[in-house]
Amino acid sequence: MKLYNTLTGTTDDFSPSDEPVKMYVCGITPYKPSHLGHAMRAVVFDVIRRYLEFIGHEVKHVENFTDIDDKLIKGGYEESISPIDLAERNIDLYLKEMDSLNVLRAHKYPRATEEISKIQEMITTLINNGTAYPAHGDVYFRVRHNAGYGKLSRRTLDMMLAGARVEANESKSDPMDFALWKSHKPGEPYWDSPWGPGRPGWHIECSAMCLEYLGPTIDIHGGGQDLIFPHHENEIAQTESCTNTDPMARFWVHNGMLRTGEDVMSKSLGNFVSVTEGLERYSPDALRLFFLSSHYRNPQTYSDEVVTAQERALERLRYALNVESTSGAVMTIDPEPYKQRFIKSMDDDLNTPKAIAVLFDLARDINRAHEQGGTVSESQLLLKKLADILGLTLKESYSTKSVDESSLLALLIEARTGLRDEKRYDLADKLRDQLFELGYMLEDTATGTEWKKKSP
Repeated sequence: MKLYNTLTGTTDDFSPSDEPVKMYVCGITPYKPSHLGHAMRAVVFDVIRRYLEFIGHEVKHVENFTDIDDKLIKGGYEESISPIDLAERNIDLYLKEMDSLNVLRAHKYPRATEEISKIQEMITTLINNGTAYPAHGDVYFRVRHNAGYGKLSRRTLDMMLAGARVEANESKSDPMDFALWKSHKPGEPYWDSPWGPGRPGWHIECSAMCLEYLGPTIDIHGGGQDLIFPHHENEIAQTESCTNTDPMARFWVHNGMLRTGEDVMSKSLGNFVSVTEGLERYSPDALRLFFLSSHYRNPQTYSDEVVTAQERALERLRYALNVESTSGAVMTIDPEPYKQRFIKSMDDDLNTPKAIAVLFDLARDINRAHEQGGTVSESQLLLKKLADILGLTLKESYSTKSVDESSLLALLIEARTGLRDEKRYDLADKLRDQLFELGYMLEDTATGTEWKKKSP
């Protein structure tokens, strides 16, 4: 299996340093309900985990929640509840939404507010070894004392200093330094510390949680591409300075961003579709197929038309999964070539678009074999197994109707039968596929052709 490693800038052979595979994924800051961009990130790393388990690895998966920050404090004030209560409300919703999307639960979901002692322990170590310093109740990390700073994002310090994210602060020794601990401000939650009351900075919490639950070196650290700088860059600097280990993570894996129009889907921009809204509009399988229809490192653009097309496409897989093998088979399918093509695609930096194409090829050939009286049960088992690796359930309900109930369908089916008799299978398949897209599934039986229509 090969994965693109943001740290090296190359696609490298992946194997864990030991079992289980240690995977840490940066989770949400739950100041509002999650949107489909968060869901896409969750699905991508869910599929990475599922595939690693399919090829024989055990995976230990940790995903954090940032349950205290400026936006949570502001949101709690606006709703007249504590920031932590606001966070827990949205965390509960997020977990239910991920369950609906068939995302496997992480083995651990640490919260920043539950790891204060570990965070303070790391900060103390960084102060003692000279890579951090207290100032007026705050604590800052000395960026210029970290020789490797910028290696993940491939930015020089001069480039970073010119960036908009660098804030001027008289307490800092250097404008590039970033906060590990923030001093208490009136009306904000706080925890006691050796440097005075306050709360942790954003970056240190992930370093502390990753170190606590997975150790100083992990196999995969994941998240969206928007986290490469400054969040993941700062994580590397903090952790490696604290533990004196290099690398903190052997593979840094980042998914592309979900867009609406020209902009990245974002809670701060207000251009988002919540996960709940998405699940009200589409099936979980359609959303997953949409997310995975583009390579995980590429941006994906959301539109109702695109996701609706995935909904229609899924009917082909569901139909192939439910046709029945006939007795006296004259044709069978060897499932092994499809399995190997699927594995080859997934081994190639998780190329889910190619893997999905294998599923549709297999479904097409299952249907053809079924029409010719073939045995398809073994191939159907493989189709279900491969779909499960992508987290697709292929569940749907249909109502069965006799062909005699529709003269129009009877005419179309008669035309298709004529094409098949003339061995013009491409046109016959095209007609069947077009009926699929309209919500009609044809099934050839010993007594004639029947059609199924998706239940309302």
